[in-house]
Amino acid sequence: MFSSACFQAAPVFRGKAKAERQGYVNDMRSETLKMLYDYKPSASAQLSEAVGYAVFSNINSNLLLLSTGSGYGVVHDNQSGEDTYMRMASAGIGIGLGIKDFRAVIVFDNRRTLDSFIENGWDFTGQADAAAKSGDKGGELLSGTVNTDLGITVYQFTENGLVAQATLQGTKYWIDKKLN
Repeated sequence: MFSSACFQAAPVFRGKAKAERQGYVNDMRSETLKMLYDYKPSASAQLSEAVGYAVFSNINSNLLLLSTGSGYGVVHDNQSGEDTYMRMASAGIGIGLGIKDFRAVIVFDNRRTLDSFIENGWDFTGQADAAAKSGDKGGELLSGTVNTDLGITVYQFTENGLVAQATLQGTKYWIDKKLN
């Protein structure tokens, strides 16, 4: 079970045409925002007042000392109305075991941070969590962090998975040239 899942390749999009693949990402965004608004209704106003926001889906796996992940998402600029489709990959070291499918919503409070995220897209974080969810079983985890220096708020949902980890992880976000 772990051998194929822990070293997961890039996520598989539904559809072959660009518009179909964008639709797949947009559907993920709609589902994730609905989950966020169900858990935290005030987030709707926060996102509409923000400069922009990003929604990502990621599969992260941990096997002993190695943590890897890959995913996709979209950044929405509230001022221009434009969407920028992006990819992500992460790698880290630390103690852990398990697989986690999660969604993240990143809210940008200022233009500089939004533009920097799209252009540079690098994040380096320390992370410790424990989550258990499989289908409708277990508790769905919603966590939120605020970084006032950068002007962002991050909400993270555990979609499916079982994980116990403490890692130092680097995540790279970049523009998906095939979807833009």
